[in-house]
Amino acid sequence: MTELNKIAHKILENGKGILAADESTATMTKRLESVNVESNVENRILFRESLFSSKGMSKFIGGVILYDETIKQKTSDGKKVTELLAEMGSIPGIKVDTGAKQLAGSLDEKITEGLDGLRERLKEYSKLGAKFTKWRGVYNISEKYPSKLSINSNAHALARYAALVQECKMVPIVEPEVLMDGDHSAKNCFIKTSEVIKKCFDELRLHNVDLTGVILKPNMILAGNNSKNQISNEETAKLTVKCLKESVPVEVPGIAFLSGGQTEVQATENLNLINKYNDTNFVMSYSYGRALQQSALKHWAKNTKDINGTQAVFDHRARMCSLAAQGKWASELENK
Repeated sequence: MTELNKIAHKILENGKGILAADESTATMTKRLESVNVESNVENRILFRESLFSSKGMSKFIGGVILYDETIKQKTSDGKKVTELLAEMGSIPGIKVDTGAKQLAGSLDEKITEGLDGLRERLKEYSKLGAKFTKWRGVYNISEKYPSKLSINSNAHALARYAALVQECKMVPIVEPEVLMDGDHSAKNCFIKTSEVIKKCFDELRLHNVDLTGVILKPNMILAGNNSKNQISNEETAKLTVKCLKESVPVEVPGIAFLSGGQTEVQATENLNLINKYNDTNFVMSYSYGRALQQSALKHWAKNTKDINGTQAVFDHRARMCSLAAQGKWASELENK
Protein backbone atom coordinates (compact mmCIF):
# COMPACT_ATOMS: atom_id res chain seq x y z
CA MET A 1 0.00 0.00 0.00
CA THR A 2 1.50 3.34 -1.05
CA GLU A 3 1.45 6.45 1.13
CA LEU A 4 -1.12 8.06 -1.19
CA ASN A 5 -3.31 4.97 -0.99
CA LYS A 6 -3.12 5.08 2.81
CA ILE A 7 -4.22 8.73 2.86
CA ALA A 8 -7.14 8.02 0.51
CA HIS A 9 -8.32 5.11 2.68
CA LYS A 10 -7.92 7.07 5.91
CA ILE A 11 -10.12 9.91 4.59
CA LEU A 12 -12.97 7.49 3.85
CA GLU A 13 -12.51 4.81 6.53
CA ASN A 14 -15.24 3.55 8.87
CA GLY A 15 -18.12 5.50 7.36
CA LYS A 16 -16.27 8.81 7.32
CA GLY A 17 -16.60 11.29 4.48
CA ILE A 18 -15.42 14.69 3.35
CA LEU A 19 -16.70 18.12 4.34
CA ALA A 20 -16.45 20.38 1.29
CA ALA A 21 -15.79 23.75 2.94
CA ASP A 22 -14.03 25.10 -0.12
CA GLU A 23 -16.55 27.73 -1.19
CA SER A 24 -14.87 30.69 -2.84
CA THR A 25 -15.28 34.06 -1.16
CA ALA A 26 -17.96 34.94 -3.73
CA THR A 27 -19.91 31.73 -3.10
CA MET A 28 -19.55 32.01 0.67
CA THR A 29 -20.79 35.60 0.45
CA LYS A 30 -23.96 34.36 -1.31
CA ARG A 31 -24.47 31.70 1.38
CA LEU A 32 -24.05 34.15 4.25
CA GLU A 33 -26.17 36.85 2.65
CA SER A 34 -28.93 34.27 2.06
CA VAL A 35 -29.23 34.00 5.86
CA ASN A 36 -28.73 37.74 6.46
CA VAL A 37 -25.18 37.54 7.82
CA GLU A 38 -22.52 39.94 6.58
CA SER A 39 -19.75 38.22 4.64
CA ASN A 40 -16.42 39.33 6.05
CA VAL A 41 -13.21 37.54 6.97
CA GLU A 42 -14.24 37.23 10.62
CA ASN A 43 -17.67 35.74 9.95
CA ARG A 44 -16.39 33.32 7.33
CA ILE A 45 -13.80 31.82 9.68
CA LEU A 46 -16.18 31.95 12.67
CA PHE A 47 -18.75 29.77 10.95
CA ARG A 48 -16.19 27.35 9.60
CA GLU A 49 -14.38 27.11 12.94
CA SER A 50 -17.70 26.25 14.60
CA LEU A 51 -17.94 23.18 12.36
CA PHE A 52 -14.25 22.27 12.41
CA SER A 53 -14.18 22.12 16.21
CA SER A 54 -17.37 20.09 16.69
CA LYS A 55 -17.41 16.63 18.25
CA GLY A 56 -18.78 15.08 15.08
CA MET A 57 -15.65 15.98 13.13
CA SER A 58 -13.56 13.27 14.75
CA LYS A 59 -16.28 10.65 14.30
CA PHE A 60 -17.71 11.36 10.87
CA ILE A 61 -15.40 13.63 8.84
CA GLY A 62 -12.20 12.10 7.49
CA GLY A 63 -11.15 15.09 5.43
CA VAL A 64 -12.02 18.75 4.87
CA ILE A 65 -11.56 20.61 1.58
CA LEU A 66 -10.47 24.18 2.31
CA TYR A 67 -10.30 27.33 0.21
CA ASP A 68 -7.15 29.43 -0.27
CA GLU A 69 -8.32 32.03 2.27
CA THR A 70 -9.23 29.43 4.89
CA ILE A 71 -6.11 27.28 4.80
CA LYS A 72 -4.04 30.36 5.67
CA GLN A 73 -6.28 31.48 8.55
CA LYS A 74 -5.98 30.99 12.29
CA THR A 75 -8.76 30.09 14.70
CA SER A 76 -10.01 32.28 17.54
CA ASP A 77 -7.41 30.82 19.89
CA GLY A 78 -4.51 31.33 17.48
CA LYS A 79 -4.21 27.83 16.02
CA LYS A 80 -3.70 27.29 12.32
CA VAL A 81 -6.86 25.86 10.72
CA THR A 82 -4.87 22.86 9.49
CA GLU A 83 -3.64 22.21 13.05
CA LEU A 84 -7.20 22.28 14.40
CA LEU A 85 -8.34 19.79 11.75
CA ALA A 86 -5.41 17.48 12.49
CA GLU A 87 -6.28 17.59 16.21
CA MET A 88 -9.87 16.61 15.33
CA GLY A 89 -8.60 13.65 13.30
CA SER A 90 -9.57 15.15 9.93
CA ILE A 91 -7.09 15.41 7.08
CA PRO A 92 -6.79 18.92 5.58
CA GLY A 93 -7.30 19.29 1.83
CA ILE A 94 -7.42 22.23 -0.57
CA LYS A 95 -9.33 23.26 -3.70
CA VAL A 96 -6.71 24.18 -6.30
CA ASP A 97 -8.62 25.02 -9.48
CA THR A 98 -9.39 28.67 -10.20
CA GLY A 99 -12.91 28.15 -11.49
CA ALA A 100 -14.80 27.26 -14.64
CA LYS A 101 -14.56 29.68 -17.57
CA GLN A 102 -16.12 29.67 -21.03
CA LEU A 103 -14.70 26.90 -23.19
CA ALA A 104 -13.23 28.38 -26.36
CA GLY A 105 -15.03 26.85 -29.33
CA SER A 106 -18.20 26.05 -27.37
CA LEU A 107 -20.24 29.01 -26.18
CA ASP A 108 -22.46 27.04 -23.77
CA GLU A 109 -19.80 24.93 -22.04
CA LYS A 110 -17.05 25.46 -19.46
CA ILE A 111 -13.43 24.52 -18.96
CA THR A 112 -11.82 24.62 -15.53
CA GLU A 113 -8.67 26.74 -15.27
CA GLY A 114 -5.79 26.85 -12.80
CA LEU A 115 -2.96 24.79 -14.27
CA ASP A 116 -0.67 27.80 -14.69
CA GLY A 117 1.57 28.04 -11.63
CA LEU A 118 -0.10 25.01 -10.04
CA ARG A 119 3.15 23.19 -9.19
CA GLU A 120 4.33 26.15 -7.08
CA ARG A 121 0.94 26.55 -5.37
CA LEU A 122 0.87 22.86 -4.50
CA LYS A 123 4.24 23.13 -2.77
CA GLU A 124 2.89 26.03 -0.72
CA TYR A 125 -0.29 24.18 0.25
CA SER A 126 1.71 21.08 1.18
CA LYS A 127 3.84 23.17 3.56
CA LEU A 128 0.62 24.55 5.08
CA GLY A 129 -0.47 21.00 5.91
CA ALA A 130 -2.68 19.89 3.00
CA LYS A 131 -2.59 16.17 2.23
CA PHE A 132 -5.13 16.08 -0.59
CA THR A 133 -6.57 18.42 -3.22
CA LYS A 134 -9.65 18.97 -5.34
CA TRP A 135 -10.28 20.06 -8.94
CA ARG A 136 -13.81 20.27 -10.36
CA GLY A 137 -14.74 19.95 -14.01
CA VAL A 138 -18.33 20.84 -14.94
CA TYR A 139 -20.36 19.47 -17.84
CA ASN A 140 -23.68 20.74 -19.17
CA ILE A 141 -26.06 18.00 -20.22
CA SER A 142 -28.68 18.06 -22.99
CA GLU A 143 -29.27 16.27 -26.28
CA LYS A 144 -26.05 17.74 -27.73
CA TYR A 145 -24.00 18.31 -24.56
CA PRO A 146 -21.55 17.54 -23.15
CA SER A 147 -19.66 17.83 -26.44
CA LYS A 148 -16.59 15.77 -27.28
CA LEU A 149 -14.62 19.00 -26.91
CA SER A 150 -15.85 19.53 -23.36
CA ILE A 151 -15.36 15.89 -22.37
CA ASN A 152 -11.84 15.72 -23.79
CA SER A 153 -10.68 19.16 -22.60
CA ASN A 154 -11.85 18.73 -19.01
CA ALA A 155 -10.50 15.17 -18.80
CA HIS A 156 -7.10 16.40 -20.00
CA ALA A 157 -7.07 19.22 -17.43
CA LEU A 158 -8.10 16.86 -14.61
CA ALA A 159 -5.33 14.45 -15.55
CA ARG A 160 -2.63 17.13 -15.73
CA TYR A 161 -3.80 18.41 -12.35
CA ALA A 162 -3.79 14.93 -10.79
CA ALA A 163 -0.27 14.18 -12.07
CA LEU A 164 1.09 17.41 -10.56
CA VAL A 165 -0.66 16.71 -7.25
CA GLN A 166 0.81 13.23 -6.94
CA GLU A 167 4.23 14.61 -7.87
CA CYS A 168 3.84 16.76 -4.74
CA LYS A 169 2.87 13.64 -2.74
CA MET A 170 -0.77 14.58 -2.19
CA VAL A 171 -3.97 12.73 -3.12
CA PRO A 172 -5.99 14.29 -5.96
CA ILE A 173 -9.77 14.30 -5.78
CA VAL A 174 -10.95 14.12 -9.38
CA GLU A 175 -14.39 15.74 -9.68
CA PRO A 176 -16.12 15.48 -13.07
CA GLU A 177 -19.59 16.88 -12.35
CA VAL A 178 -22.35 16.34 -14.89
CA LEU A 179 -24.76 19.04 -13.76
CA MET A 180 -28.35 18.22 -12.83
CA ASP A 181 -29.67 21.43 -14.42
CA GLY A 182 -32.00 20.71 -17.33
CA ASP A 183 -34.83 18.47 -18.48
CA HIS A 184 -32.71 15.43 -19.40
CA SER A 185 -33.71 11.90 -18.45
CA ALA A 186 -31.88 9.74 -15.96
CA LYS A 187 -31.00 7.44 -18.87
CA ASN A 188 -29.27 10.32 -20.64
CA CYS A 189 -27.47 11.24 -17.41
CA PHE A 190 -26.26 7.64 -17.14
CA ILE A 191 -24.93 7.61 -20.70
CA LYS A 192 -23.20 11.00 -20.49
CA THR A 193 -21.78 10.44 -16.99
CA SER A 194 -20.36 7.08 -18.07
CA GLU A 195 -18.70 8.71 -21.08
CA VAL A 196 -17.26 11.53 -18.96
CA ILE A 197 -15.83 9.23 -16.27
CA LYS A 198 -14.32 6.75 -18.76
CA LYS A 199 -12.56 9.56 -20.62
CA CYS A 200 -11.21 10.96 -17.34
CA PHE A 201 -9.61 7.63 -16.47
CA ASP A 202 -8.23 7.23 -20.00
CA GLU A 203 -6.43 10.55 -19.53
CA LEU A 204 -5.34 9.77 -15.96
CA ARG A 205 -3.68 6.58 -17.20
CA LEU A 206 -2.08 8.45 -20.12
CA HIS A 207 -0.56 10.90 -17.62
CA ASN A 208 0.82 8.05 -15.46
CA VAL A 209 -1.38 8.89 -12.49
CA ASP A 210 -1.37 6.21 -9.78
CA LEU A 211 -5.04 5.25 -9.63
CA THR A 212 -4.60 3.67 -6.18
CA GLY A 213 -3.92 7.18 -4.85
CA VAL A 214 -6.97 8.95 -6.33
CA ILE A 215 -10.46 9.65 -4.98
CA LEU A 216 -13.27 10.09 -7.52
CA LYS A 217 -15.96 12.69 -6.74
CA PRO A 218 -18.83 12.08 -9.20
CA ASN A 219 -22.45 13.07 -9.45
CA MET A 220 -25.20 10.55 -8.80
CA ILE A 221 -27.38 9.44 -11.71
CA LEU A 222 -30.45 11.67 -11.59
CA ALA A 223 -32.98 13.05 -14.01
CA GLY A 224 -32.60 16.78 -14.65
CA ASN A 225 -34.20 19.09 -12.10
CA ASN A 226 -36.69 20.24 -14.78
CA SER A 227 -37.41 16.77 -16.13
CA LYS A 228 -40.98 15.46 -16.08
CA ASN A 229 -39.62 11.92 -15.84
CA GLN A 230 -38.12 11.72 -12.36
CA ILE A 231 -37.03 8.31 -11.11
CA SER A 232 -37.23 6.69 -7.69
CA ASN A 233 -34.40 6.79 -5.18
CA GLU A 234 -33.95 3.04 -5.69
CA GLU A 235 -33.51 3.53 -9.44
CA THR A 236 -31.02 6.35 -8.79
CA ALA A 237 -29.00 4.04 -6.54
CA LYS A 238 -29.03 1.12 -8.96
CA LEU A 239 -28.09 3.25 -11.96
CA THR A 240 -25.35 5.03 -10.04
CA VAL A 241 -23.75 1.77 -8.89
CA LYS A 242 -24.05 0.33 -12.42
CA CYS A 243 -22.44 3.42 -13.94
CA LEU A 244 -19.48 3.38 -11.56
CA LYS A 245 -19.02 -0.38 -11.77
CA GLU A 246 -18.73 -0.11 -15.55
CA SER A 247 -16.67 3.10 -15.69
CA VAL A 248 -14.24 3.21 -12.76
CA PRO A 249 -11.06 1.08 -12.70
CA VAL A 250 -10.93 -1.37 -9.80
CA GLU A 251 -7.68 0.14 -8.48
CA VAL A 252 -9.45 3.31 -7.32
CA PRO A 253 -9.79 3.11 -3.51
CA GLY A 254 -12.82 5.29 -2.97
CA ILE A 255 -15.68 7.30 -4.37
CA ALA A 256 -17.04 10.35 -2.55
CA PHE A 257 -20.23 11.70 -4.08
CA LEU A 258 -21.09 15.35 -4.50
CA SER A 259 -24.60 16.32 -3.47
CA GLY A 260 -25.17 18.40 -6.61
CA GLY A 261 -28.12 20.49 -5.49
CA GLN A 262 -29.99 17.72 -3.67
CA THR A 263 -31.49 18.54 -0.29
CA GLU A 264 -29.70 17.28 2.81
CA VAL A 265 -32.11 14.37 3.28
CA GLN A 266 -32.21 13.47 -0.44
CA ALA A 267 -28.42 13.30 -0.59
CA THR A 268 -28.38 11.15 2.54
CA GLU A 269 -31.14 8.79 1.42
CA ASN A 270 -29.63 8.28 -2.02
CA LEU A 271 -26.18 7.58 -0.57
CA ASN A 272 -27.71 5.07 1.83
CA LEU A 273 -29.43 3.19 -0.99
CA ILE A 274 -26.28 3.29 -3.12
CA ASN A 275 -24.48 1.50 -0.31
CA LYS A 276 -27.25 -1.06 0.01
CA TYR A 277 -26.84 -1.87 -3.71
CA ASN A 278 -23.05 -1.50 -3.73
CA ASP A 279 -21.66 -4.86 -4.85
CA THR A 280 -18.22 -3.45 -5.71
CA ASN A 281 -15.02 -3.14 -3.69
CA PHE A 282 -15.22 0.66 -3.82
CA VAL A 283 -15.80 2.60 -0.63
CA MET A 284 -18.76 4.84 -1.50
CA SER A 285 -19.03 7.85 0.77
CA TYR A 286 -19.77 11.59 0.66
CA SER A 287 -18.03 14.84 -0.13
CA TYR A 288 -20.84 17.26 0.63
CA GLY A 289 -20.91 21.02 0.98
CA ARG A 290 -24.43 22.37 1.33
CA ALA A 291 -25.82 18.92 2.20
CA LEU A 292 -23.66 18.94 5.36
CA GLN A 293 -23.73 22.63 6.22
CA GLN A 294 -27.04 24.23 5.25
CA SER A 295 -29.05 23.47 8.40
CA ALA A 296 -26.10 24.40 10.61
CA LEU A 297 -25.68 27.68 8.72
CA LYS A 298 -29.35 28.57 9.19
CA HIS A 299 -29.13 27.81 12.91
CA TRP A 300 -25.89 29.77 13.33
CA ALA A 301 -27.32 32.79 11.50
CA LYS A 302 -30.02 33.21 14.16
CA ASN A 303 -27.36 33.68 16.83
CA THR A 304 -23.71 33.57 15.77
CA LYS A 305 -22.67 33.12 19.41
CA ASP A 306 -24.62 29.85 19.75
CA ILE A 307 -21.69 27.64 18.81
CA ASN A 308 -22.92 24.60 20.77
CA GLY A 309 -26.31 24.68 19.06
CA THR A 310 -24.71 25.07 15.64
CA GLN A 311 -22.40 22.15 16.32
CA ALA A 312 -25.28 19.95 17.45
CA VAL A 313 -27.09 20.58 14.14
CA PHE A 314 -23.93 19.89 12.14
CA ASP A 315 -23.07 16.76 14.14
CA HIS A 316 -26.54 15.33 13.49
CA ARG A 317 -26.20 15.88 9.76
CA ALA A 318 -22.69 14.41 9.68
CA ARG A 319 -23.89 11.37 11.64
CA MET A 320 -26.75 10.81 9.18
CA CYS A 321 -24.31 10.95 6.26
CA SER A 322 -21.91 8.57 7.99
CA LEU A 323 -24.71 6.06 8.58
CA ALA A 324 -25.68 6.39 4.91
CA ALA A 325 -22.08 5.70 3.88
CA GLN A 326 -22.48 2.36 5.66
CA GLY A 327 -26.00 1.63 4.40
CA LYS A 328 -27.35 2.01 7.97
CA TRP A 329 -29.44 5.18 7.66
CA ALA A 330 -33.21 5.18 8.18
CA SER A 331 -35.61 8.10 7.84
CA GLU A 332 -36.87 7.78 11.43
CA LEU A 333 -33.35 8.58 12.68
CA GLU A 334 -33.70 12.11 11.27
CA ASN A 335 -35.98 13.10 14.15
CA LYS A 336 -33.91 11.63 17.00
